[in-house]
Amino acid sequence: MTRLNRVLLVGAALAALATTPALADVKIGLGAPLTGPNASFGEQMKRGTDAAVKALNDAGGVNGQKITVVYGDDASDPRQGVAAANELVGEGVVAVIGHFNSSVSIPASAIYAEEGVVQITPASTNPQLTEQGQKTTFRTCGRDDQQGDVAGAFIADKYKGRNVAILQDQTTYGKGLADATKAAMNKAGLTEKLYEGITVGERDFSAVVSKMKQANIDVIYFGGLHNEAGLILRQAREQGMNAQFISGDGIVTQEFWGITGDAGKGVLMTFGADQRTSPAAKDVVAKFKADNYEPEGYTLYSYAAVQAWAEAATKAKSFEGPKVAQALHDGTAYKTVLGELAFDAKGDRVKTDYVFYIWNSGKYAEATPGELAKIGAK
Repeated sequence: MTRLNRVLLVGAALAALATTPALADVKIGLGAPLTGPNASFGEQMKRGTDAAVKALNDAGGVNGQKITVVYGDDASDPRQGVAAANELVGEGVVAVIGHFNSSVSIPASAIYAEEGVVQITPASTNPQLTEQGQKTTFRTCGRDDQQGDVAGAFIADKYKGRNVAILQDQTTYGKGLADATKAAMNKAGLTEKLYEGITVGERDFSAVVSKMKQANIDVIYFGGLHNEAGLILRQAREQGMNAQFISGDGIVTQEFWGITGDAGKGVLMTFGADQRTSPAAKDVVAKFKADNYEPEGYTLYSYAAVQAWAEAATKAKSFEGPKVAQALHDGTAYKTVLGELAFDAKGDRVKTDYVFYIWNSGKYAEATPGELAKIGAK
């Protein structure tokens, strides 16, 4: 080969390399209330998602490709959630972590399912989400009927023959959770004295508090989120009501105590078992705390959603939604910060772990047997 031919050959090879496109980053979406009344939950989801993606990229990515996150702010509004879902799909995301509110996740899920995009919500607990028959919809949290079973049985046991008020915020999540709790309580033999709906965004709950006082309510169960829960409780205490207050995973944020102050002492709520001290989450939690962030609420549930998707994509050797969904559905127990997660045919967790937490001194922790034994005692 002549020198000229060698030069031409090398030049052609370099030209080919220059025109060969580099692999683009794989995009996943985060659909969450990054603004609005539930932005504290959106922050939990963003922290968990971002941290999980960073850990994946630091380890070489997924299937040899780096991951980037595209953010869709739904502001807890169903219409804005649908718009955000369409924007995420338009951006070419292969999966979405989200949304927070069930009323947002349900309509958004239709868009993701139609486009073959895997959706894994860390927070939407309404059963309807996974009862639609969509093969690409999953959740790392539990369901309201499971959560309601725990709360309803507890109230029926601790407050047998006493006066119960069930309040709900008339949203898909809040009403669904309250009704599931009511059904479990009724099945166990206790009927509520009062059942009332309130309005999201309302700030004066004096009317419903007066009704509860007149009915001599011993325990208030609330289905809804922290803003209304905190105001109802604080106003009840201001009117001299000492009824036990119980709610669900919609108040798993420090902002709840920011509203109630000391009135929040002794409030019970149901949520998944605290994984922050588990071996599976130890190192991840340490990194969060090193950054002066407490991974409360849905932070680890979001982190686990990313982990489950990444492991399924690795197993499927593909980012195609239907193939990844098939891997998520095949019964594999994927290792996550929540421990091993396996999904059933509907996309729900095979195992859930709802327990009671109790608020004290501005913090919440799993309630001890001794603390629970005191609840309802006359």
